[in-house]
Amino acid sequence: MANPVLTSQFGTAEKPNSGSAPVIDTGDYMTMSSVLKQTGLLFMLLIAAAAWGWTQVEVGTLGPVFWGALIASIVLMIVTIVKKEWVRFTAPLYALAQGVLVGAISKVYSDLWEGIVIQAVLATFGVFLAMLFLYANRIVKVTQKLRSVIIIATAGVVLFYLASIVLSLFGADMPFIWDGGPLSILISAGICIVAALNLLLDFDAIERGIQNHAPSWFSWFAAFGLMVTLVWLYLEILRLLALTRD
Repeated sequence: MANPVLTSQFGTAEKPNSGSAPVIDTGDYMTMSSVLKQTGLLFMLLIAAAAWGWTQVEVGTLGPVFWGALIASIVLMIVTIVKKEWVRFTAPLYALAQGVLVGAISKVYSDLWEGIVIQAVLATFGVFLAMLFLYANRIVKVTQKLRSVIIIATAGVVLFYLASIVLSLFGADMPFIWDGGPLSILISAGICIVAALNLLLDFDAIERGIQNHAPSWFSWFAAFGLMVTLVWLYLEILRLLALTRD
């Protein structure tokens, strides 16, 4: 999911001319090299933690490890957004906590539907490459209008999640979300599209950060935002595949 600070940091800034001098990686500024390094590190931590989280789940049951990782993820995300200068410390911890969640959830889905996890991973990777191609070739341009639409749509999805959680706490059942019917599949597909569009905001924030000589710690923040979006997209694709199989 796109980080609001990541998308707003350079959301209204004008891009420098294409003839601007390239940024030299001195460690003082954000560069593409530093973004790739931090992103790679975060995903290595996430995958390692996911492998461990996978082993902590009994058939069809999410144990205390899952709930502990969930609470840690929420706390670390809030801290990272509020204290973004701490991101080089909080992002790796978040990747570990999030990895445990992803591993545990993936195991539950795998127990119910054989082969669904690898399908979701491949689909996520495919969507990532497709959105990167569209962005890099300027087939889709991130204008201020598009940016606003994506942010509003994302906020709507967040409110939808919150409403679902609150209603479930009071025992309210919303079968149209989980019953595998046409409406639930349509809702899940719509959320997948919103998650995919958030990748455009991540790419745009990275490009603007480099061009505007953002401080070096912003490389961590950009990598953090990209990781959040990709994990969100993977989990939504996983749910969509499960609904279609159901």
